[in-house]
Amino acid sequence: MQVTLKLFASLTAYLPPNKKNGIEADIDVPEGATIGDLITRFSIPSKSAHLVMVNGVYIKPSERDQYVLKENDALAICPPVAGG
Repeated sequence: MQVTLKLFASLTAYLPPNKKNGIEADIDVPEGATIGDLITRFSIPSKSAHLVMVNGVYIKPSERDQYVLKENDALAICPPVAGG
């Protein structure tokens, strides 16, 4: 099945080569794949997966390893933001 992976700021370096517009890529994932599976697959440091959303809905850290993705989901991951 296919999902869209969107990575922001410093995380864009973890996108596969077929990325579109610099921040997202359509990827094939097996049925039953979880958010945690994709974080591991693309070697995204867990500390950097600060804000995680599926189709615009926030997914708590405690739910990410159990949240099963569906066909055409959009998974967005943002790192922590610092500044002043």
